[in-house]
Amino acid sequence: MNRKVIIATENLGKFREIKELLLDDFDEFYSLRDFKERVEIVEDSPIYIENALKKARKVGNRFGYNTISDDSGLEVDALNGRPGILSSRYGKNDNERIEKLLFELKDVPWEKRTARFVAYVIFYMPEKGTFYGFYGDLKGYICFEKKGDRGFGFDPVFYLPEYDRYLAEIELIEKNKISHRGKAILALKSFLNAEFFK
Repeated sequence: MNRKVIIATENLGKFREIKELLLDDFDEFYSLRDFKERVEIVEDSPIYIENALKKARKVGNRFGYNTISDDSGLEVDALNGRPGILSSRYGKNDNERIEKLLFELKDVPWEKRTARFVAYVIFYMPEKGTFYGFYGDLKGYICFEKKGDRGFGFDPVFYLPEYDRYLAEIELIEKNKISHRGKAILALKSFLNAEFFK
């Protein structure tokens, strides 16, 4: 199997997380920032895995490399699952998205601030036209204020009771073992090693 792979994102934090887990499985890694040509992808499906597949197919077919894409979101119980699939569009940047979330939860008591991150990952092989899907999740609570300077997205307000830390306080190597995206990528890694890299 071709050992070159595109991680279909312009988010460098996400790119680093995924690359770190797959360093032994591929020889060359590319993000969408490595290509001069911009591929327009409209993630308009209400279903995570459909958006991930659409992205993987479009990028993989355009550049001809194996492609990994994901669609992920934060689902907050007190907000009936919002922001969910619209998590990346909840504001113009991470700070704005977090402030909006905290404002919407300002009157919600601690015990009702349960939430989970979900991630759906697609591995697409354009030369064969085949794809494989993987899932991961991470449960926790949304805190009242930000803490920690690692990670990205909603990590600074996502609290993990079993670790007594915010997700943004956890180093990348440890985060990749427990996070929603990390679990999905580790499932992909196991699949690759079983099917292609024996």
